[in-house]
Formats: sequence, structure tokens, C-alpha cells
Amino acid sequence: MIHLSYLIRFIEEDAPFGDVTSEAVIPKELNAKAVIIAKQEGIIAGVEEAKALFEYFGVKVEVRKRDGEAVNRGDVLLELEGNARAILLVERTALNVMGRMSGIATEVRKLVERVRAVNQKVRVAGTRKTLLKPIDKRAILIGGGEPHRFSLSDAVLIKDNHLALVPLEEAIRRAKAFSVYEVVEVEVETLEDAIKAARAGADVVMLDNMKPEEIAEVLEALKREGLRERVKIEVSGGITEENIEEYAKLDIDVISLGALTHSVRNFDVSLEIVGKA
Repeated sequence: MIHLSYLIRFIEEDAPFGDVTSEAVIPKELNAKAVIIAKQEGIIAGVEEAKALFEYFGVKVEVRKRDGEAVNRGDVLLELEGNARAILLVERTALNVMGRMSGIATEVRKLVERVRAVNQKVRVAGTRKTLLKPIDKRAILIGGGEPHRFSLSDAVLIKDNHLALVPLEEAIRRAKAFSVYEVVEVEVETLEDAIKAARAGADVVMLDNMKPEEIAEVLEALKREGLRERVKIEVSGGITEENIEEYAKLDIDVISLGALTHSVRNFDVSLEIVGKA
């Protein structure tokens, strides 16, 4: 679960000086019962985070659907009982977290299932294209994907802007000399650079914005040179729900998609007060 202190910041941002509507309208000691329900089919995520938030403010929570479970429209996800003001204070933040995480988990699960149906060894990964990394990375994991790097501190990923300043082979040499413990990945856009990166000792070669037929040529060249087994192959750029299976058919290891997090389709969840407690 995401650390509670990270989640509390969202409440503080949403109600920096309290919830004036509830404080004006709802009696202080009034208790209520509520449910959170799914308004669509998909994979639910963020349940543990919502539970932690409500419990922090003294609300009792019964979990009906757990993170990673498939849900249908109308399913009850959480049952709540406690101070009405507290429930309403947490409501929108909890729904925002669950909606975003479930949207990501649902899309990831769909793509993972499509890829695995074609090639069991290929993994689906996210990217760092998000400002909500703890939430988004956990959602990817719940959906069955790989989070990729959590931060710039996790692994070496030499990209085009690095290579605009330092030649490819030198960049890999420097990265390897920097630490024996860091994975070194290099982003390339041509067959020639893929061969150079593999020869220079890259652990992962990311083939960026290449069509399936171009990737097939790179893979064949790496095999001819005896380099394919030395590196993992990641493909990224231009991959969509419609064409992902074409990439998955290839002898690759990872497909990464920024769209998993930078273009999230929110999952529809709702909180409904069902009565006084």
C-alpha cells in the first residue's frame, strides 16, 4: 500500500481549512452509513488506499472487493460507517484515488491479457510519464504489469538527449564504470545503434518508435552477430491497443507504454450515503 502520509497530503490540499459545507450543514455528532460502488466493469484498485484514508479519520470500513479483482457495474466495493463529516471529507479524495488507479489497472490487465495470448514471455510496462508515481506505479502492478523505473535513481536509462551530448559507446562505458550494480539501458532508433549498444555492453536495448518489421530486422541482426542473448529488448513508442499484438509476436522482452499513465481513462466509482448510523 502507498504510504499514508502521501495520501493525507491530498486531503490537506482538498480541505486546507476544513470542509465548510459539511461543517455548516451536517451536525457534528451525526453518524452515517455509506457504500462505494463500481459504475462500470473492470479491475478495481486503490481499495487499500481508500480504506486507510477513511480509517485514519475514524470511519469503520468493510472491504467487499479487493485490489486486483474484476468487478461489475453495481458491485459494492467498500461499506463505511462513522462520523458523517469524516465520510464526506474523505469522499472525493478516496474516489479520485480509486478511479485513477482502477482506470490504469483495467487498461493494463486488458493489454497484458492480449500480449500473453500471443507471447507468454513478453511483459507490459509503464514509464515515468506521470507526476503521481506512487499511485500510478502501484496501479500498474495491480493490473499485472511492470512499473519500469520508479525514479531516476533506480537504473541507468541513456536517452536521446544524453546521446546528443556524449557518444553512445562512451555513454555506456561511463555508465558501466559508474557502478557494477546498476542496470544500463539505452534508447536507440536505428539498427546500427542497436548493434553498437549491444556490443558496448548495454543490459537493455530500447527500440524506440520502430515499426514491427524494423524491429524484426534488428532482432535478426543481433542474432547474426551473436548478441541477442546478451541483452533484453524493450520496444516503446507508437504502440497502441490496436497494434500491441503485432509487437508481442516478436522475440522481445518488454513493451512499455507511456499512455498507461499519461492518458488515464478514469474508472467510474461512486460513494452513496445509505442512511444514518
